[in-house]
Amino acid sequence: MAGVVVVGSQWGDEGKGKITDYLAQKADLVVRYSGGNNAGHTIVYEGKKFALRLIPSGIFTAGEVIMGNGMVINPKAFLEEVSYLNDAGINTEKIHISDRAHVILPYHIKIDALEEKLRGESAIGTTGRGIGPAYVDKYDRCGIRIGEFVNEEIFKKRIHQVIEFKKQLYPQLNVDADSIFEEYKEYAKKMKPLVCDTGALLDEALLNHKKVLFEGAQGAMLDIDYGTYPFVTSSNPGANGVCAGASIGPLYINEVIGIVKAYTTRVGAGAFPTEINGNLADFIREAGHEYGTVTKRPRRVGWFDAVVVNQSRRMSSLTGISLMLLDVLSGIETLKLCTAYMLDDQKIYALPSTVEELERCKPVYEEMPGWKEDISNVSSFEELPINCQNYIRRIEELVHCPITIFSVGPDRKQTIILKEVF
Repeated sequence: MAGVVVVGSQWGDEGKGKITDYLAQKADLVVRYSGGNNAGHTIVYEGKKFALRLIPSGIFTAGEVIMGNGMVINPKAFLEEVSYLNDAGINTEKIHISDRAHVILPYHIKIDALEEKLRGESAIGTTGRGIGPAYVDKYDRCGIRIGEFVNEEIFKKRIHQVIEFKKQLYPQLNVDADSIFEEYKEYAKKMKPLVCDTGALLDEALLNHKKVLFEGAQGAMLDIDYGTYPFVTSSNPGANGVCAGASIGPLYINEVIGIVKAYTTRVGAGAFPTEINGNLADFIREAGHEYGTVTKRPRRVGWFDAVVVNQSRRMSSLTGISLMLLDVLSGIETLKLCTAYMLDDQKIYALPSTVEELERCKPVYEEMPGWKEDISNVSSFEELPINCQNYIRRIEELVHCPITIFSVGPDRKQTIILKEVF
């Protein structure tokens, strides 16, 4: 059996969609195991750019795709995405939705906005799509799961129960159970044929030696346990989330590929030790088109941070790294690599657990000469300028993990494989 996990190993937006799409060409199934429609990814397929939020990137090439039980799914957003793909001629009948995934409903979105407003200056900077409140309901045991959602009788009963409960917690919550039920029962009818026990489906596939690709959402530094809490998402987007989010055991996983930019970006609030400002940040942002797929917010830009990637390697047991957007750095005279942090008067090599400490961290930099050459058309490691080769090799040393893939542009043909994973 062959189980390969693709995980974002910084703060998200590393280019997971492209690598998942590339590897999906050899996979029989592609599984997404966490997150919701706050996690956008962009795919270039047959010369056309697609922006997906919920449906796994493997929809373009894999035999089948699974939306796992660890996801939170907005039915309206899902069906809009299905229509978007169908209009482009993409077959969506091969989607399987876990009956144990949780449903995002309108009250989750309203609670998300309400709580962000109440936080004031301490606002997390969520996308406002109800992700956090849906996960809260999951662990508070008042969530509605897909299996209940597609059973009209159960859904009607549950939506009234939950909204009555929510209004006691949030007196200002202005939602009507009957109107939500009438609208969403129609979405449920459309989704019902796709719903099944995806854990059993996946187990059968792996026992029959199928090639399975597990697709993470967002990035490891947004992990609810190991990320820069509280400026994180509400799930485990690293490989540490696969088993719970896809209903499999750890022995099914053979390879874990960490997707890493050749620099670092972050969206929203939170500590960012290697952040760059000014003209250089603008240059990288524009060259890399660093704007959120979902929110269109400009991403914050920083130098490559080996402390962050090492933390990701540890929590996901990375077996290889895919280094993305290497071409964006062409033309920068001197590049910096963060090798450690100074926390007050102590040099540290791992992220502290508190935001207050992380905000005090100062990056320890190592400088390397850049390259001027356009590398967007190279097809091998040997064709790269020597300074670019040295940059890659130094990153491997700093993060204790081989770079098995590198990318020099958005197209599939601009992906260079140094080691096959399937």
